[in-house]
Parts: sequence; structure tokens; C-alpha cells
Amino acid sequence: MTDAYLARIGKLIRDARQHRGWTQSQLAEALGTSQSAVNRIERGNQNISLDMIARIGEALDSEIVSLGYAGPMHLRVVGGRRLSGSIDVKTSKNACVALLCATLLNAGRTTLRRVARIEEVYRILEVLGSIGVRTRWINDGNDLEIVPPAELNLAAMDTEAARRTRSVIMFLGPLLHRMDHFKIPYAGGCDLGTRTVQPHMTALRHFGLEVTATDGTYHAQVDRSVAPTRAIVLTERGDTVTENALLAAARHDGVTVIRNASSNYMVQDLCFFLEELGVRVEGIGTTTLTVHGVATIDRDVDYAPSEDPVEAMSLLAAAVVTESELTIRRVPVEFLEIELAVLEEMGLDHERSPEYPANNGRTRLLDLTVRPSKLRAPIDKIHPMPFPGLNIDNVPFFAAIAAAAQGQTLIHDWVYDNRAIYLTDLNRLGADVKLLDPHRVLVEGPTRWRSAEMMCPPALRPAVVVLLAMMAAEGTSVLRNVYVINRGYEDLAERLNSIGAQIEIFRDI
Repeated sequence: MTDAYLARIGKLIRDARQHRGWTQSQLAEALGTSQSAVNRIERGNQNISLDMIARIGEALDSEIVSLGYAGPMHLRVVGGRRLSGSIDVKTSKNACVALLCATLLNAGRTTLRRVARIEEVYRILEVLGSIGVRTRWINDGNDLEIVPPAELNLAAMDTEAARRTRSVIMFLGPLLHRMDHFKIPYAGGCDLGTRTVQPHMTALRHFGLEVTATDGTYHAQVDRSVAPTRAIVLTERGDTVTENALLAAARHDGVTVIRNASSNYMVQDLCFFLEELGVRVEGIGTTTLTVHGVATIDRDVDYAPSEDPVEAMSLLAAAVVTESELTIRRVPVEFLEIELAVLEEMGLDHERSPEYPANNGRTRLLDLTVRPSKLRAPIDKIHPMPFPGLNIDNVPFFAAIAAAAQGQTLIHDWVYDNRAIYLTDLNRLGADVKLLDPHRVLVEGPTRWRSAEMMCPPALRPAVVVLLAMMAAEGTSVLRNVYVINRGYEDLAERLNSIGAQIEIFRDI
């Protein structure tokens, strides 16, 4: 077989395995081979017989393995349908990937409940599996068990998987306590323009970490004589920057003060998890965190991350643009209060249930019923701010909502270089979105949506915004190559279909 053909077969096997919800280790066990062999097969680096292909197909219950290359996934959307009923919000994507990185701190067994089954999580699991961490889905695939090895094998890291996720940057915090020299690939993820990793390096330098970047790799060296002597002031109040600092501080045997910290939902979930590991964290929910670290962590812990406020916002926007009555259950309201306040001013008709605790015992949830509303454009511009402001990842959904409202809405997405540009894709579907500069768009509503066929934007939230607009548009639309949506949403098409959408998943033959 040619190298290109082996690579195509490997990708197909990987897709089938992930669809089954298996790790590379589980497939290896079913085949009676090693995880490293499965890793080589999936990367197209090992010759594979027809007998082995048939065995893999049988193990994965996937006849497509014997039929050929599946190609990228597309969505065919029949729009103009009203949604109805109720839908639960899944657990937080961003919390889950942070917690997976945090398991590298622990020598014991970690069990995470209701982990999001998304491509971003799969990429981190592949990286963890390749360096020796044993992971397996348990309880009918709802929960995830993680058991680290005594020694990590970073030389065997699946660099292809690592380069497809920005979350791998959060390996720096835990790894600096495990080895003096190591390297990880450059972080990838959504195409959102230039996002510097310098704030991470500045924060972690307080723990003796020095990083040089060459040939697509971060080369890290740790000076054990260096420890924080004063408060660490983050140069950017970013979520992953704060998480990396927390992960480093957790195993620093002393007290670390982190100022200008993010207090966003995924940071709070990480703090709650660190407390389960025996690390005391003061100031959770504020911009100053005081971490009482411990040198060694060896505990069997069980933790349930909270629900995803950005997914909740996605579902809320779906109800608005399709003019539907929909109940969204398990909404983490404390991370949507500004968004709901803005929507109330715009005229949103909605009802809230009494609050109740999430499974982590800390986050406040409620059920939110959204009804068809005559919306008007907000007086002020829509712009994100660090928590407790309007969430950065929720800004794109206001483009679709503003397109359904009467009047002009100015949206200022100042954080990312490219993301506002992708919102102009809504014009293909009938919207009136004017790009004022790389960070600002002017949306004129209301919109008479129309169907279209188009490529999926390469950024997660704008991609979902386009999908929601297609659901509102009369006729049949096609959204091609939706991998980026699968990075952040679990079975989104099927779940939207359960409340009245008509979305078909298909691949090129």
C-alpha cells in the first residue's frame, strides 16, 4: 500500500474508533496488540493487512472500515422548522480539557463524570494515551477514568493530535514538576488569528520554567532553585493562562498568590477539582487566587465538572433565531447573567426556574424557557469582558440574535484577530452584516434568512452561528466539513433533531 493510502485508512480507523467512544488502548486490547501499534496504524505509519482491517472493523462494529475512505463530515439542514420541548446542557468543553491536563498532577486514579464526548477531548486523550496515561470510558461511556504511569514517555507523544488542540499548552504547568527537560509541539486549535503564548511563559517563569521555541516545538527547561517569591501578576487575564499558573502552583510546596486571574467557569471548575486533590485555593470566583500547594499528590478522586454556559447560549440562540419555544435545562446561570440581562433589554420573553446546584455541588443551575419574542437592537454595543462580563465565546451568537432583531447592532469582538470576519458568512444566508474593521461588525435586522451551501468557518463559535442561521432559513442548506463544530459540541446535530430540527449528517462518497 502507498503511504497516502495507509494514511487514509488510518484516519478512517481513528474516526471509527472515536465514534465508538474507544481510546487507542481499548482498541489495542480488543485486537491483542499494543497501543503504540494502534497509534502507528492511525497515523499511517504501519503496513496493515486485509485481515487486520477486517478485525478492526469487527472490533469497532464499523463496516465502513472495509468499504473505504469516508471523507470529511457535512451537514444538510432543512430549515424553517420550529423547535420545541426541552434539552439538557452538556458538561463544559473548556472545563473538561483543563481537568484532563490537571490529571497529570495526580499519581492516583481520577474519575471524571459526564465528560464531553468531543473532538477536543479526543485529541487530549490521544496525547495522554501516547505518553503512557491509561484512560477508559466507563459506566456506558458516560464517565472517564484516568490512571497515570509512574513515568511519562514524552518521546512517544502523538504530535499530530497535540498540534490540533490549543489545550496542549496546559501541559506545561503539570509537567514542570515531573521532569527537568521536556518538549511539546506548538498549540493549534481554531483559526482565530495570532494568540501569543507569552503570558503563559511569563507566569510559569516564576516556577523556574524557561521555554525556547524552534522548529514547531516548545523546548522547556526547569530550574528547581527558582520558586515564587512574590505574587504572580498575570499580564493577560486569560482562562488558559490562569489555569496553567494554577496547575504549576498546585504542586509547588508553598503558597502562591496569582493576581489578575480569570474567574471564569472553567477556572472555577479547575479550582474545585484541585481542592479534591488536597490543594487549598482561596478566592475562587475573584481575580486574586491564593494557592496552598502540595509537593506530592496521590489520591483517588471522583469529580463532576459543571455544565457549559457557551453551549447553553448556543441553544438559547437556536430558539431565538427559529422563533421557537424551548426549555433549556441545567443552565449555569451565574455565567450567563450579563447575556440574559442584555437579552431582556432587547425584549426576550423567557422564564427561569428556581436555582439548584450542579453535580460539583458548587455551580448554580436553573432551567430556562425561551419563547418567541419581538426583539429590538440593544442601545449599547455588544462586547465581551472577562467574567463576570459578557463571555468572549458568546459574542458570535449575538450576531445571529441581532440579525433577528429590529434595528442596528454593533458587535465589537476585540479579543481575536479574525473571528469577527467570519460573522460576515451570515450574509450568504440573507443577513446584513457589515465588517467595519477586523474586530467590529454592524448587524442590521430583522433578517429574512435564505438557504445556501457553504464551507464551515474554521472557528468553532462562528461555525455554530452559521448552522443556527441555516436552521432558520427556509429550504435546504449544506454546511461542509464540520470538524470544527465536533471539536466543541457532542452530537449537536442529533440533539438538535431531538427538539425538532432536521439535520442530516453525510459524507462524500
